[in-house]
Amino acid sequence: MDDYDVLAGGDIVGRIVKPDHAPEVTPWFWSLGYGHHEDCTPTQGYAATREDAMVAFSKSWRRR
Repeated sequence: MDDYDVLAGGDIVGRIVKPDHAPEVTPWFWSLGYGHHEDCTPTQGYAATREDAMVAFSKSWRRR
C-alpha cells in the first residue's frame, strides 16, 4: 500500500494513501488529520491519481 504523511511546518497534518480496497476509478484517499480539519470542507476524499489527491488536499487545507 502506498502511504504518505502530509507535513506542514514539520507536523503531520494529514495523509494520502492508496489502500488495498479502494474504488478502482478513484484509488487514492486523502484526509486532513485530526486537529487540523477545523473550518475545512471537505476533510477527506478520493481521487484518481496521487497528484489529484495532493491538489484536493491542498485546496481543502488552504481554506483554513
